[in-house]
Amino acid sequence: KEKQEVFLLYGVTASGKTEVYMQAIGKMLEKGRGSIVLVPEISLTPQTVFRFASRFGKRVTVLHSKMSMGERYDQWRRIKSGQADIVVGARSAIFAPMPNLGLIIIDEEHETSYKQDESPRYHAREVAIKRAEFVNAVVVLGSATPSLESFYKANRKEYRLLSLPSRIDNIKLPSVEIVDMRNELIQKKNRSIFSTSLREAIEDRLAREEQVILFLNRRGFSTFVLCRECGYVAKCRNCDISLTYHSSNENLVCHHCDHHEPVPQVCPSCKGNYIRYFGTGTQKVEEETHKTFPEASIERMDVDTMMRKGAYKRILDAFKDREIDILIGTQMIAKGLDFPNVTLVGVISADTAINLPDFRAGERTFDILTQVAGRSGRSQAGGEVIIQTYNPEHYSILAAQDHDYRSFYRQEIANREMFAYPPFTHFARILLRGLSESATMKSADELESIMRSFQEANFPELEIMGPAPAPIAKIKSYFRWQILLKSADPMEINKLINMAFDKLPSQIIKGDVSVIIDMDPMTIL
Repeated sequence: KEKQEVFLLYGVTASGKTEVYMQAIGKMLEKGRGSIVLVPEISLTPQTVFRFASRFGKRVTVLHSKMSMGERYDQWRRIKSGQADIVVGARSAIFAPMPNLGLIIIDEEHETSYKQDESPRYHAREVAIKRAEFVNAVVVLGSATPSLESFYKANRKEYRLLSLPSRIDNIKLPSVEIVDMRNELIQKKNRSIFSTSLREAIEDRLAREEQVILFLNRRGFSTFVLCRECGYVAKCRNCDISLTYHSSNENLVCHHCDHHEPVPQVCPSCKGNYIRYFGTGTQKVEEETHKTFPEASIERMDVDTMMRKGAYKRILDAFKDREIDILIGTQMIAKGLDFPNVTLVGVISADTAINLPDFRAGERTFDILTQVAGRSGRSQAGGEVIIQTYNPEHYSILAAQDHDYRSFYRQEIANREMFAYPPFTHFARILLRGLSESATMKSADELESIMRSFQEANFPELEIMGPAPAPIAKIKSYFRWQILLKSADPMEINKLINMAFDKLPSQIIKGDVSVIIDMDPMTIL
């Protein structure tokens, strides 16, 4: 149709969303109009380009921030001149200079990576919808786990909902088993990271020469180092966060500022000798997998193993060619991968996100479990997923077991409405950062006082929370305090911020204290 419209394409994993995209692009080409296709990660771009180029040839081009200035300039000219009328890229590709834009596709639209956290802060989905309004284009948002905001708008008829409820060729979704790890320890005396069910399932797949994916969204070997005598925990000197032990270089590493330091031989606090490692990361999973299944070919795929150029393609090609039996990884293996010989996915721990102090924790848990489960059983051979957890009754895990997005949505949207969280309200996060904790705290207090005076007089329904230390109170030597604004009307938030900063004396925000304003933040950590 020759009119601006937003479609939400909700389809289970392997339901054929990409084919829908390509047919829509083909229709646009017949009309002489171009298309932009956004993917959530730059690493997924080559796979997407290959599939689209197989259909559309040299009309497809790539655009993303990791390209050199020269490469980007060349592609920019090709797009602007009309030589390329299909652009594939990560979020920055939304700004491609397509002269006759007719279609914008956002694949995996629920992904938080579409929100840019650095200045200029923007969400590619919102930019896409606004750009489509300007040029009378169509927007297609695709996902197996739509964001709460998008599904809410679809239910309110602001977006048009399209559904693909089953897999291609009616291939069955994988069966999902939830393993209560409390019972493994108490009843079976099993202290391994592998439950009995998961270990036996891996043995079965190896015997049948089928492939396995093991998922844990946590890097490193052990998540923290603790003294058993006094309780000391090794923390980063630059950040308010515990250091993670990495066995590959036998260092403690901060995942926020990349600070490295050697493991202490004695406790720095009490001089005791009982230094112990706690928690599990992907390196530990790799070591335990080698011990438990010594005959298997095993590879790990996370940020640490992807440092070398070409590592991503090398591992995926080897897995595709069945040279790897077991692939271990973080969230980068949870999406976009299509390997028909994978018949088992094991989730080592489903609990990494559930207990975070963030209202999106349940949504993130359901999303990642559903996405990683979707890597299993993508052929007639069928598939199985085993989820290990200490929270087997959590609604996000139970909904993922049943592949039931609508059940999850009903529970989550009720919680959001009860506590007046998005999509029923809008947030603004005002983050103050400074090298001096006292100066940062003082600036936050004075800014809140100015805001409070305007809020009480003009916006009585708007809620101000804080100031308070951010959940991660220090990163890269900067102390962090935040103020949260919440209102059903985003314009009220904008007006209050403008009023406060117009009146803000220059001496309040001074020295090394800086202010970051983030509308509708994806996280408040």
